[in-house]
Amino acid sequence: MMTSMIGAVESGLLYALMALGVYITFRILDFPDLTVDGSFTTGAAIGTVMTINGSPPWLAIIYAFIGGALAGMCTGLLHTKGKINGLLSGIIMMIALYSINLRILGKPVLSLRGSENAFDDADVWLVGAILVIVVLVLLVLFLNTNLGLSLRATGDNSRMIRSFGANTDNTIIMGVALSNALVACSGALVAHSLNAANNAMGIGMIVIGLASVIIGEAVIGSKSILRALIAVVIGAIIYRMIYALALRVPWLDSQDMKLISAVIIISALVIPSVRRALKQKSIAKKRTAEVLSSLGKSNTGGVR
Repeated sequence: MMTSMIGAVESGLLYALMALGVYITFRILDFPDLTVDGSFTTGAAIGTVMTINGSPPWLAIIYAFIGGALAGMCTGLLHTKGKINGLLSGIIMMIALYSINLRILGKPVLSLRGSENAFDDADVWLVGAILVIVVLVLLVLFLNTNLGLSLRATGDNSRMIRSFGANTDNTIIMGVALSNALVACSGALVAHSLNAANNAMGIGMIVIGLASVIIGEAVIGSKSILRALIAVVIGAIIYRMIYALALRVPWLDSQDMKLISAVIIISALVIPSVRRALKQKSIAKKRTAEVLSSLGKSNTGGVR
């Protein structure tokens, strides 16, 4: 039990970078980017192939970051310059990346066993924690710069920011590129932790990323940008822990992974809505009681 929980925390830290990327597009930019399913595998493919060919693991991960940024940039260009719907742009790029990733890998599954690994000299949780902290600090600093504020404003009200002379096309391209760069970096790290990469490992990543964001916001909240980013990281860890616990149920196994993911996401979406409804109902009852009480007092005063 303890071993599986430790493994869940380690996985959560590695997937947290992917969840942060999803947060940038879906929450900050309000852009429905489905490129994630492809760029995650792109990062894993680049990180694996370069390492096998003798590159230092960390250099391979940096190149994976750049590869993800290029994939995101293409999605942004399709949307802004090609005038293609944002959702459709992500789908097109995701489909294109499937073939590109297969070209990079050379075959559907590529093993890293026997090659140098990013986690040879340090534990997964330690490397993951350090990377997450560094990325959190850099993101907070960036999102509070003029460029970062324009990125946030583009997601909140693109028409208003355009009226001030800002080029929203550039901010959208930059935001989607940064998002997919983090996703690809996460893919490379996950591939190193698993000692393998395959062309289907990115399928469903967007769902996991969204679940992490939703769970984190439900548990921690998102009143400030720092709190929101921390919530995403915590959400990624909680998701992996729930997933690990679900797999320990006797009548569930690995083939039920997608079903478990769907149930977790449904719960993460429904529970906050139910809590809000109950809270509003409680407030309404309280107000009704106060009104009835005040009416009763006024009637009593009139009788006197």
